[in-house]
Amino acid sequence: MSDSDASGEHERDESDSKPDTESRPTSAAARRERRGTARPAGKSEARPGSTRPSGKAGDKVAKPAPDAKGAPTPKRDQKPKKASVFARIVRFIREVWAELRKVIWPNRKQMVTYTAVVLVFVVFMVALVSGLDLGFKQLVGLVFG
Repeated sequence: MSDSDASGEHERDESDSKPDTESRPTSAAARRERRGTARPAGKSEARPGSTRPSGKAGDKVAKPAPDAKGAPTPKRDQKPKKASVFARIVRFIREVWAELRKVIWPNRKQMVTYTAVVLVFVVFMVALVSGLDLGFKQLVGLVFG
């Protein structure tokens, strides 16, 4: 160790040791480039002075969730209180009304077109079933006489 090392002249501040590329990317292109140059997961090399254990690629360390309110966790055997019958009916009607607002209603021209398509399809199916019924009736008459 030289005298200059002992004096601490060559020590760098933590903010100086990280290059600008280590900062969080601000654009999508920068994020893609950073992902492309990043080391693949699971192939990490042991860094000297690192105390972190090396795990498998998919291992994640679970962190305890911060307790914002400081309240105890509710017990599992406690059932949530049911709302009154009237409150549930009102909630149901509100939810139905909200869903009906999401519906795209057809205009008159579309409605006429859809109705005509349905009627033509129903007439076709009635004719098909009637024709098959008549055909089977004739077939049974010929076979069993």
